[in-house]
Amino acid sequence: MPTIVPVLLSGGSGTRLWPLSRKSYPKQFAPLTGDMTLFQAAAGRVAGPGFASPVIVTNADFRFIVAEQLQAVGIDPGAVLIEPEGRNTAPAILAAALHVAATTPDALMLVCPSDHVVPDAAAFRAAVEAGRGAAEAGDLVTFGITPTRPETGYGWLELSATPDGLAPVPLARFVEKPDLATAQRMFDAGSYLWNAGIFLFSVRTILAAFAAHVPDMLDPVRRALDEARPDLGFLRIAPDPWGQAEAISIDCAVMERAANRAVVPFAGGWSDLGDWQAVWREAGPDAQGNVLSGPATAIRCEGSLLRSEAPGLELVGLGLRDIIAVALPDAVLVAHRDCAQEVKEAVAAMKARGADQAESFPLDHRPWGWFETLVLGDRFRVKRILVKPGGVLSLQSHHHRSEHWIVVAGTAKVTVDGEARLVTENQSVYVPLGSVHRMENPGKVPMVLIEVQTGAYLGEDDILRYEDAYARG
Repeated sequence: MPTIVPVLLSGGSGTRLWPLSRKSYPKQFAPLTGDMTLFQAAAGRVAGPGFASPVIVTNADFRFIVAEQLQAVGIDPGAVLIEPEGRNTAPAILAAALHVAATTPDALMLVCPSDHVVPDAAAFRAAVEAGRGAAEAGDLVTFGITPTRPETGYGWLELSATPDGLAPVPLARFVEKPDLATAQRMFDAGSYLWNAGIFLFSVRTILAAFAAHVPDMLDPVRRALDEARPDLGFLRIAPDPWGQAEAISIDCAVMERAANRAVVPFAGGWSDLGDWQAVWREAGPDAQGNVLSGPATAIRCEGSLLRSEAPGLELVGLGLRDIIAVALPDAVLVAHRDCAQEVKEAVAAMKARGADQAESFPLDHRPWGWFETLVLGDRFRVKRILVKPGGVLSLQSHHHRSEHWIVVAGTAKVTVDGEARLVTENQSVYVPLGSVHRMENPGKVPMVLIEVQTGAYLGEDDILRYEDAYARG
């Protein structure tokens, strides 16, 4: 029986879930509906008997987040492929197929987005098993979700026959996101399903499909893999040939053109969490239709989502109806639930006027830990920095700023101009402008310090790196 190799696509930005999801830290890495992140839950659904270690396709900014989150749930990836730039799903899936073909050419590939919610993992695995026979026989199998409403935010799948349980059904056609009247007709017809963007096929079948329908994509993606270089356990795809591959979705490139297509109906619960309306729905509103998260209070509210992502920030709603309110330390969203799909327009407007909050998350995640800005003023900035056990910042200097470090938890090993010493809780160290310095955590617990920067320019690009344990440029 062929092994199933999961392929998790995790390079998206999820701007409709701003301010919690941003380009620097998108929704798949956030715990939106439970204790685990969407990415961790996706990896867990395709782990265990019958599944090989997953292949992850992501970008350079997320590579350490991917590794850290998989480690936290005890899953070792088979490979982490780093895209030089996003080229949509077709090149990403082709790269994964070529990578798997090099070692396991007889395998099946299960391609999954990493930002979906599937509450019943066992039911999902049963649906995958139901599609195995069709995939082994040479079909391109996709998974359609039994609709529960006339949804206009999803693409749909028209079936050539009425679905019967989990048995695969031939696919008649793909339908783009419809207007409400069309969605209602499809919902009433009973022969349409939502398009989940999840696929199962053999490596040989999908490579043959690319050769038949988008042959010009094969050469640049194959060269990008051939010229890829290992980097700290990741595989960096070569940028020049990769940039020559057409940026196109797998639906448009292959699935809409192929004849050997089948759909497995799935009624076990699913959401792509594409907007805050979906988060409200999946979180399970209370008797008044409200969903509260974090330090939030609702008084005489109905049908509303109130979510505070800052422990010290109280969010209070009075007399609200069908409102979304999401508060982070640096940004607040207030919108009517009917406008949930339009959040991306607000993000575009903020980006156009140069607002950092459009794309940058308050916590700046780094391979050694994270930092956040507490206060930013004229010629000074105050940060809180957390360094994981064993974490090492780069050996660096600054042209425009000096720094004061005060350790508030744990122990730091600090090197300034070649002199190393340990700095413990309530101790501090001064790093003059231009000094070559490094900080690391030699202990077994997280180390936290407060950094006070002073100088004429305090941007994060004022760093000259001499050595870096994480091979950043």
